[in-house]
Amino acid sequence: MDISVIIVNWNSKDFLRKCIRSLDEQTRGVSMEIVVLDSGSFDGCGEMLAREFPRVRFIQSDKNLGFARGNNQAAGSATGRFLVFLNPDTELRGPALNKLFEAAVSLPKAGVLGAHLLNSDGTVQTSCLQSFPTIANQMLDAEMFRKWFPRSRLWGMAALYAKASEPAEVEGISGACLMTPRPLFEQLGGFNEDYFMYYEDMDYCLKIQKAGWKNYYVPAAVIVHHGGKSSGGEYSRFSSVMMAESGWRFFRTHRGAAQAGMFRACLAVKAIARTCVLGLMRLPPVSEARRKWIKSAHGKWICVLRWAFGGEKEIVNLR
Repeated sequence: MDISVIIVNWNSKDFLRKCIRSLDEQTRGVSMEIVVLDSGSFDGCGEMLAREFPRVRFIQSDKNLGFARGNNQAAGSATGRFLVFLNPDTELRGPALNKLFEAAVSLPKAGVLGAHLLNSDGTVQTSCLQSFPTIANQMLDAEMFRKWFPRSRLWGMAALYAKASEPAEVEGISGACLMTPRPLFEQLGGFNEDYFMYYEDMDYCLKIQKAGWKNYYVPAAVIVHHGGKSSGGEYSRFSSVMMAESGWRFFRTHRGAAQAGMFRACLAVKAIARTCVLGLMRLPPVSEARRKWIKSAHGKWICVLRWAFGGEKEIVNLR
């Protein structure tokens, strides 16, 4: 088997159907198997797959395993030379898997390969490429700064604007679409299950580099990532806390206790600043849509602030 596609589903049955259909329609000339694990959502995806895509291997988990553990479990039954970890809310545009496979077998020491991700409206999803987390890029990470300085090394997404058709070596690849050789994945122990969700892709990409391999962005492989649907889309208390907690765990693992503590302190300062700005934005009359956005963003940063001061233990301990 050339490729094993691994998909962890959580309440995304309708997106999953479109994803698998696009895999079948767009992938030619390589042998491919698809393994789907439902991470305790019981949304009927197993019945849908049995009815519409009977060749898909389905695994039902009785609880939500999170991204790392769910993908590791599903990958344990894969047989392909290469594993492709794919979010259920993705759709291929053209032969994306073929392009990734061609790059994987031709590039030297290719440890991770990632696609060119688009948002639902066709715009570039800049988060498909990232720099490895540092205190600076985590604290300065804001849409405004990304728009002003898109080629800055802080973000690691300059390759998106190079207008080149050939693969480029980068630092971090989004876990929404990540290809890696199966023997290498097994050798490195898979995704770090210390993360429930978020940062496990950066952790794996950094492990790849430390092991002497390379991470590549393949611009010819185009995939639409509808984004956020698997984790609930809009702000949620759980995802906000998990993002902060996973960031802290990344720093503790790869940067040491001192930088992990600095990350927590800086995130507290960032949360205070954001909540103050959002509070001021509520003063003048705004549209209903704007008011809802402000309320959602304010809720997110309040959760992050509580986490920074040792709160939100019930969520952290659920992982």
